[in-house]
Amino acid sequence: MTDLLVTTVLVLQPSETNPLGPMEQWLLDAGVQLRTVRPYAGDSVAGSLEGVDAVVCLGGEMDAADDVSFPWLPQVRALLSVAVRQGVPVLALCLGAQLLALAAGGAVRAMPAGPEAGLRLVAKRDAAAGDPLLAGLPFTPDVVQFHRAEVSRLPASAQLLAVSEHCTNQAFRVGSCAWGLQFHIETTPDLLRQWMAASPEVTDAMPLSNSEDGVLEQGHLDMAETWAPIVRRFAELAALPAGSGVGEGRVYLPLLGES
Repeated sequence: MTDLLVTTVLVLQPSETNPLGPMEQWLLDAGVQLRTVRPYAGDSVAGSLEGVDAVVCLGGEMDAADDVSFPWLPQVRALLSVAVRQGVPVLALCLGAQLLALAAGGAVRAMPAGPEAGLRLVAKRDAAAGDPLLAGLPFTPDVVQFHRAEVSRLPASAQLLAVSEHCTNQAFRVGSCAWGLQFHIETTPDLLRQWMAASPEVTDAMPLSNSEDGVLEQGHLDMAETWAPIVRRFAELAALPAGSGVGEGRVYLPLLGES
């Protein structure tokens, strides 16, 4: 009997306040096995790519380069750098997208016009039509924004895939298969309300209608309809064998500073 091959997705969760949310079920429904690393709780990041087919990096309240307060951030960036170099598919959200950009040579800054928050739309660029992950995305998909910082310069190897009026670099791909999304697709109405209560300075940037329960509920239903198929597509890319053109050459290499 031939052993079944199981696709393993590493979930990097930098903050207790930003769990995988509905993405967990979307990924499980796609048949993947999840391995979650929580560096804020003391989990070691070193060596986490061994036996991994793809990486999801979530968001958090910290700055992407606040290595003094969060001394494990360099290891997260190093792991993302290894994933890009070795063709391991990456899906990085909000803070995760900023960490991915820094890991690949880009830059991050505080947003000059202030935070971006709430249920919003982003606009897909023409380049996304040929993208392995986002080709099937609607032209203006529903997303949740909740960030003070932004990717101010994309890495040299990046392709810009989606923009918005308030923040240019909303979605991008680094190399062949590492995607950064400045926005969130993994929230729930309750989680967003928790963020709103904890960060009033960001919440002030939200449209007034976002405080209405019906708006939040419908917005998240619309978002799930849009993004669940994209997450399933990410799982499909993670399952492709080496040599398929996406994620090829998945050979584990030590992290920077690891013996």
